[in-house]
Amino acid sequence: MSAKKQINIQDLISSKSKKIVDEAGSETLVLEDAHALRIAKECGCKIYDVYVTALKNGICPYRYLRNRETISLKQQLVLAESRVAVIGAGGLGGQVILLLARIGIGHLIVVDGDVFEETNLNRQALCNKNSLGKSKAKEALASVETVNPGIKVSAYPVKLDSSNAVELLTGSDVIVDALDNVSDRFVLEDACKKLGIPLVHGALAGFEGRVMTIFPDDTGLKNLYGNKKGNENSSKSPEAVPGIPSLTPCLIAALQTMEVLKIILRRGKIFKNAMLYVDIETGQMNELVFEKQKQ
Repeated sequence: MSAKKQINIQDLISSKSKKIVDEAGSETLVLEDAHALRIAKECGCKIYDVYVTALKNGICPYRYLRNRETISLKQQLVLAESRVAVIGAGGLGGQVILLLARIGIGHLIVVDGDVFEETNLNRQALCNKNSLGKSKAKEALASVETVNPGIKVSAYPVKLDSSNAVELLTGSDVIVDALDNVSDRFVLEDACKKLGIPLVHGALAGFEGRVMTIFPDDTGLKNLYGNKKGNENSSKSPEAVPGIPSLTPCLIAALQTMEVLKIILRRGKIFKNAMLYVDIETGQMNELVFEKQKQ
């Protein structure tokens, strides 16, 4: 963006912002979506650019006002300038994508070569009667545009494999594993380790799920699935036998999204070398800590 256009955006944002007193009694300058849309159109830029410019000037996009007491404007800017890749846009991935869009992650990479089918309707947030037969990745892009037009989405309707993983994932700050089989997870983990990018793993079956964050120097998936060579022919989804009701992906996706925020904002406790196990039917939530092993 040219310096002249940047100054013009700043002037327009300043003129269209307004001071309000929020429910906590704090005064803040906000920019409403309707004005952001008009500014983007007038300046020939993306709404993303308007949001980022506003945040840099201490003005809160109105949609993020309710974030402000837990996520500062400075942190909101960090999120807006971050890039997160979500691999899989089904039960877990669809929920994660929408949560990341609402919280304000600026750039989402979505990779999924599958299309929606009728059995996805029970649990997959991006699936509805109008999306049946359509690309999950492309539907993710369309859905995010309706939720938060200030988010950039790069949608890849392809299966992630060893030949394209590095190219698709390069530049990401965090990568989310929303896959449904072990062999593909190892491919993803290998790429993350090669690129030096943290991976947030999530898996579920029935009313049970687990979350673990894997940094490049961690043992990672081997702690859960053993030697990857023993799983090379294991492409069947663990979801297939017990099935997945809609409640489980909602919870696990929320936990994965929180891991993403903790990594990017450098706050809170990350489940590194540890797995959080959840059983919502019995009300259990337990942490299993792994000893660090040699790679």
